[in-house]
Amino acid sequence: MKIKFIGTLVLMSLIISSVSCKGEKKNETEANTAEEVKEAPVTAIVYNVDTTSSIIEWVGKKPTENHTGTLKIANGSVTAKDGKIESGSFTIDMNSITVTDLEGKGKTNLENHLKGSKKENEDHFFNVKQFPTASFEMTGISEKEGKTYLEGNLTIKGITKNISFPATTSVEGDDVKLTTEVFTINRTNWNVNYASKSIFEDLGEKFISDDIELKIEVKATKA
Repeated sequence: MKIKFIGTLVLMSLIISSVSCKGEKKNETEANTAEEVKEAPVTAIVYNVDTTSSIIEWVGKKPTENHTGTLKIANGSVTAKDGKIESGSFTIDMNSITVTDLEGKGKTNLENHLKGSKKENEDHFFNVKQFPTASFEMTGISEKEGKTYLEGNLTIKGITKNISFPATTSVEGDDVKLTTEVFTINRTNWNVNYASKSIFEDLGEKFISDDIELKIEVKATKA
């Protein structure tokens, strides 16, 4: 009996550990008041974003499943001096929202819902007719616990909040590369409230997580 009891405790511990890991937020950001955009030194070199090889990956979560997808960067630039990034700004094409884990009608329906293609659901998520672009503008760079953090104003649906997330940057010759770790934003801070349990009551299990995971990869070439 004692052996069975100990075995049960071990099993319960493994289950709890597994659930905790799945629910863990990756580099959760705080949405703060917008800050002044960082100005680059006059002598900084300008690098234009290569929109064909720069990408934003996203993950949205529900109780029973996750959905993954991508967004394209429409344009942007980065400045660097002495091998270090000084400033940067990017425009995100919200019409480029793509779902990568579905095919056929399911894929099309979800993409249209996220974009708000129909009058009855245009403001459920991103309402791309009214807000065709989003943007990110750097406001600073800091070092924390051995990591580089980019700070900047993220604007979605006309709402601007300052966030911070870890990223790796490199400047080599005519090329700049910027790759973030996976980080998490709370979509309700930008009025993306559809099926949010923190906004609407009595949703039961028919809710969508407030958290969206993002990973950004930017490549830029000397202007």
